[in-house]
Amino acid sequence: MIVLGLTGSISMGKSTTARMFADAGVPVHDSDETVHRLYAGKAAPLVEAAFPGTTSAGVVDRTKLGARVLGDAAALKRLEAIIHPLVRADADAFLARHRRSGAPIAVLDIPLLFETGGRNRVDKVVVVTASAETQRARVLARPGMTEEKLASILTKQVPDAEKRRQADFIVDTGQGLDAARDQVNAIIAELIGVGKPGH
Repeated sequence: MIVLGLTGSISMGKSTTARMFADAGVPVHDSDETVHRLYAGKAAPLVEAAFPGTTSAGVVDRTKLGARVLGDAAALKRLEAIIHPLVRADADAFLARHRRSGAPIAVLDIPLLFETGGRNRVDKVVVVTASAETQRARVLARPGMTEEKLASILTKQVPDAEKRRQADFIVDTGQGLDAARDQVNAIIAELIGVGKPGH
């Protein structure tokens, strides 16, 4: 089974691209969705122990937690030390399950793949990209987003040009959905072709 890492900077269209892989029948593990699930389950008591008062009814209150950790590097590190291993264990179980079922490809959707050293967990990397202008327009259309917030987020992310340089495949979402879907289907076709005997 080929493990494909899917990543991209903010508002490049990664979630849309992940859905295209899923629509094509490729199993996709979504890190963000996993965090949501963990916050409502096994991570909640651990987060509450580290940051008292950030859960209610056994579920992490993301607003309260955000207020505690954003802008506090040490607190953020503490939170990541709780969450990252749980997300990773969830992803490992997901891969094992699909390996057993004989899936030719599985996707790990990892927003900060390069930033968190995730490159060594995958066989190939797909970077989702768009022009800087398209990215800016998409980000600034989000509720509550400002130029300052965008600048702060981008300083924490490996630059798009560097991600593209390290990518095995690139999906450009700036050309519309149909073009992006064609690129996704071409990647799948190439990978499944590579996996066949005689290729």
